Amino acid sequence: MTKEKSAQGKVLAVGEGKFADGQLVPVRVKVGDTVIFSKYSYDEVEQDGEELYLLKEENILAVIK
Repeated sequence: MTKEKSAQGKVLAVGEGKFADGQLVPVRVKVGDTVIFSKYSYDEVEQDGEELYLLKEENILAVIK
């Protein structure tokens, strides 16, 4: 059995959050944070020749301080 490695990256942008029970729950990560996330938990997009990842906050495993 092989173990999948996690990926890491720097947060470039965040949304406002998500609605839960009619209330807006703000995002806990901020621009500039370095995060570790599951290798297959993101969507890839390309902008201006740069590869970017889109992921939900719930798929972030850790924030590196």
